[in-house]
Amino acid sequence: MNVREIMTGEPVTVQVDVTVREAAALLRKHDVGGLPVMDGEDLVGVITEADVLSLLKTGALSEDLWLPSPLEFIEIPIRELINWEKTRAALSNIGETPVRRVMSMPAVTIGPEAGIEEAAGLMLREGIARLPVVEEGRLIGIVARRDIVQGLGASYEESEES
Repeated sequence: MNVREIMTGEPVTVQVDVTVREAAALLRKHDVGGLPVMDGEDLVGVITEADVLSLLKTGALSEDLWLPSPLEFIEIPIRELINWEKTRAALSNIGETPVRRVMSMPAVTIGPEAGIEEAAGLMLREGIARLPVVEEGRLIGIVARRDIVQGLGASYEESEES
């Protein structure tokens, strides 16, 4: 079985200049974990849920607050409030970040005639969950780990029926 047989054709893509907020909306709308990033017609990277989450780094927990006894019982709630404020600020700032600043690049790709075993091996080696499928320099599809598992399951079921 090859990649062409299990890939999703005409995948949803984003352009490099869209915001992370727009990309996140597409991830949610289409229930996918990543999107190929295009610069015009050229594939330049992939934006994933992990890339978006990486923007949420708020730094170390606040340790700069200390209240003497008997007020120590309110120290932890106040510290948590300060940390929540840092997280909230990070969330409000990331939405306008352009995709080009957080995408994974270059995109690791595969050809449509490659075997699904090759695709699975490439994903494992690279630590990724999806591969854009490129033919003659043009994006034609995407294959995810889920597609490989479903393809293997389908081929097993077919062999059981024979």
